[in-house]
Amino acid sequence: MGLGGPQAWLLGLPTAVVYGSLTLFITVLHNVFLLYYVDTFVSVYKISKAAFWVGETVFLLWNSLNDPLFGWLSDHQFLSSQPRSGTGLSSRAVVLARVRALGWHGPLLALSFLVFWVPWAPAGLQFLLCLCLYDSFLTLVDLHHHALLADLALSAHDRTHLNFYCSLFSAAGSLSVFASYAFWNKEDFSSFRAFCVTLAAGSALGFVGATRLLRRRVEAAGREPGCPDLAADSGLCGEEVGNITLGQYLWQLAHHRNFLWFVVMDLVQVFHCHFNSNFFPLFLEHLLSDHISLSTGSFLLGISYVAPHLNNLYFLPLCRRWGVYTVVRGLFLLKLGLSLLMLLAGPDRPGLLCLFIASNRVFTEGTCKLLTLVVTDLVDEDLVLNRRKQAASALLFGMVALVTKPGQTLAPLLGTWLLCFYTGHDLFQQSPLTPVVSAQPWPEPPAPPPVQAPTLRQGCFYLLVLVPIICALLQLFTWSKFTLHGRRLRMVKAQRQNLSQVQTLDIKTV
Repeated sequence: MGLGGPQAWLLGLPTAVVYGSLTLFITVLHNVFLLYYVDTFVSVYKISKAAFWVGETVFLLWNSLNDPLFGWLSDHQFLSSQPRSGTGLSSRAVVLARVRALGWHGPLLALSFLVFWVPWAPAGLQFLLCLCLYDSFLTLVDLHHHALLADLALSAHDRTHLNFYCSLFSAAGSLSVFASYAFWNKEDFSSFRAFCVTLAAGSALGFVGATRLLRRRVEAAGREPGCPDLAADSGLCGEEVGNITLGQYLWQLAHHRNFLWFVVMDLVQVFHCHFNSNFFPLFLEHLLSDHISLSTGSFLLGISYVAPHLNNLYFLPLCRRWGVYTVVRGLFLLKLGLSLLMLLAGPDRPGLLCLFIASNRVFTEGTCKLLTLVVTDLVDEDLVLNRRKQAASALLFGMVALVTKPGQTLAPLLGTWLLCFYTGHDLFQQSPLTPVVSAQPWPEPPAPPPVQAPTLRQGCFYLLVLVPIICALLQLFTWSKFTLHGRRLRMVKAQRQNLSQVQTLDIKTV
């Protein structure tokens, strides 16, 4: 009897809340991973530079290829040219398959997170295996979670409602970054290990509980006449899936004009996001170290992980009102305007520099979160253009990742090359500085000789402002070629509803 109240309360949670809570269990692990995995292997496990770069190179290749691979493995059953047992796979079954996959892969992600923090093999081998294992489960979780956004809802209003809760829970999950500072100690690693075990256990249990709730909701809706309580427009009432080969799907995607313009724009966006993350400590060190304390720099980095999600709580209602296309274009214009203002102000305005460095990362990361909604619209357009009964949501997300993931590699490579070209300062050939906070995928930035310091500071400043200017101009051009908004988007939504022959969803009542 005592458990009846909490159980009834959990079962009564809206589907949007349960779906959004999954981002909490991802974020609490991933932000800690991003902040500490490099420092752990470099400073604690003492990995060699050669082993570090071999591990990063293999990881970057695997990181790009596993998205389309896992997307195809997820969706191949309805991309096959041969129907199974004479019947297609219902859309409700597709959603249930994704939820079940999250129930398995989420706890495995938590276990793969734990293997970083205990030495169990030579540092170079452990680095390579841990990165690839962790990224594999993270990719599986992300693909299924993003695909559910396209499968559970159709209208822009309902998808932004789902994404609202994702941003809310992501902001809550980012608080693990602040909590981690109390446990991080390179000399005594035991307290940090205990902290990571606690995070992993909570994440694994959260995945199990949330996916069970979501599965029960989908199964219950499928048993009710007319499916009034679930995503009717996603076809959960038994719509049959058509069949298509993978080769045909890729040929169709290559002729999907909006998809091609989007991935070019998103490649620049991924590059800029990772450029900001990679060089955030370097900019703090060389542009603001004389004006801010170590704790202030750490706080700026921590808040830059939380603020993009909180920012989206404001931008998502704007997306519902004006459309994602208009809001994203406005963010590109804002990025361009702030960068030009900073360029005109110069490097000798510490207050303005501090605000620009933080806001540049916040708005750029926030834009990345909104682009997931655009991919779900591309899923709809792909389905309508090719008139099939079921969208391959995970595969399309995987194909987007395949094209855009190289931006992660280009960001540190191009950034360090530009800095060396302009200033003659090589980050890898001099003795290291004491960092503000480590977040970049290489050992800490080395200290320049005193005679190079003014040139290095100037180089960092121009790198800080010119990269976002160039990125904004490229993105505004490619985004102007993207036509899936306004009247065309409304037509696509209407045609998908006609193909599904179902009514519209209101997620908030689910």
